[in-house]
Amino acid sequence: MSQFLSNRLNRLEDHLKAENPALLEVLPTYYKFDKLLYRTGLLDRETSLASRLSWWPLISVLGTFSSGKSTFINSYVGEALQSTGNQAVDDKFTVICHRSSDRAGSQTLPGTALDADPRFPFYRISHEIEKVARGEGKHIESYLQLRTTKNDRIRNKIIIDSPGFDADDQRRSTLRITDHIIDLSDLVLVFFDARHPEPGAMQDTLEHLVARTVNRTDASKFLYVLNQIDTAAKEDNPEEIVGAWQRSVAQAGLAAGQFFTIYNEKAAVTIEDAALRKRFQDKRDHDLRKILDRMDEVELQRNYRIVSVLETVANELDHDILPQLREAKTRWRRGVLAIDGAALAGLLALAVGLMVYFRWLPPAGIFTFDWLLAHRFDTLAGILAVLILGGSFHYWARGFVTRRIANALPDSYGQVELNLKKAFEKSVGAFQSVFRTEPAGWGKRAAAQLRLVRETVATHIQDLNDRYADPSGRSDSVVAEPLPSVVSEPQAKPAA
Repeated sequence: MSQFLSNRLNRLEDHLKAENPALLEVLPTYYKFDKLLYRTGLLDRETSLASRLSWWPLISVLGTFSSGKSTFINSYVGEALQSTGNQAVDDKFTVICHRSSDRAGSQTLPGTALDADPRFPFYRISHEIEKVARGEGKHIESYLQLRTTKNDRIRNKIIIDSPGFDADDQRRSTLRITDHIIDLSDLVLVFFDARHPEPGAMQDTLEHLVARTVNRTDASKFLYVLNQIDTAAKEDNPEEIVGAWQRSVAQAGLAAGQFFTIYNEKAAVTIEDAALRKRFQDKRDHDLRKILDRMDEVELQRNYRIVSVLETVANELDHDILPQLREAKTRWRRGVLAIDGAALAGLLALAVGLMVYFRWLPPAGIFTFDWLLAHRFDTLAGILAVLILGGSFHYWARGFVTRRIANALPDSYGQVELNLKKAFEKSVGAFQSVFRTEPAGWGKRAAAQLRLVRETVATHIQDLNDRYADPSGRSDSVVAEPLPSVVSEPQAKPAA
């Protein structure tokens, strides 16, 4: 393990000791899983599973241009942090968090404050941008900014405000950041504009923020919000606005979900009809309360999500990654053996031809002991030449087939972006037998370690349940012992 990674994990442990001791107990399980992934090559020794997550509760607010995202955030925080307007007013991802400084008001910091700080979810995001859009990684200031506030409403949370989706030619780098945000978030609010609910105006949002979430295992963290619904009060049938929106979302593949309709009272249009105004206000208050409750619960959800990541990665490894690596190694073995067979046939033909041409054959074509003894040096030289040529062809074949198969494998797969390409290359390395079917680092011992990780995850979930739930109701009759403020030190981090 590098000194940099060790320092980063030490800072994480210090943070968890002070802010969330329950998660400090989970870190040793992450370190155990690291060791397993190091041996397979899926994870390099300069990183850790724990370093690929945001350990802070993360809420992302995504959606179309001028759908009221920034107005909603300002209202939630209680401070005018974000610019608002009917047009696109901000084309960057804005990360909003609390600060401990005594300086009054908000503060805006450049994108490098996020890209270079491992405590934030955008650490080294410039490298990921560079992968999908060459040359764009150095323009990180064009994509990210950090805003801090003293307002306690945002304490222990991170909120991300995104630029709107409004054009078919969205930059791939922006979409890469959006996917990164979605994967890390504990809660995703997807905003739509009630003034433009038709499918044409929502096309990109439906494609990138709805269609991609349908089959996710964490789909429950998405809330779909039709904002500025007060404008529908002028319509003869305001319910049709909501119906058209829901039908558009359903056409994108989302048959069920959590849908809300809200508006901001300060920015709302005047609703003259008192009965209609009350109906709109009641619906708005009901839906807004549910959204705010989910935002307030995000810290609790984060605890469970941090633990469940281990189970998710274990499932990906067991059901997706290992089968892919086995299948890739099978294709590799067939390719290498096919080339070896062709090379061997060629070498034999060449040897026979040379023997005939130079008349190296014994009388009557019979290899007697006396003849071999008399020509032992020529024979040994010939055998050595065949072995050298055969070995050269074999290792060339291994490299040739390896490159062809590795190019089709991803170097970033799954929730924690494991490297299938590196794992495959390690599995077919110079010291790996062509007849071994399992990937490098995998066997009965590794399978047992994976089972142990799963069992430990179940224990962590039970511990969280003991903290937050009481099915038996014993706490009502028995005074519970207070939870310790500091737990035991985690096990040693995985060694390099």
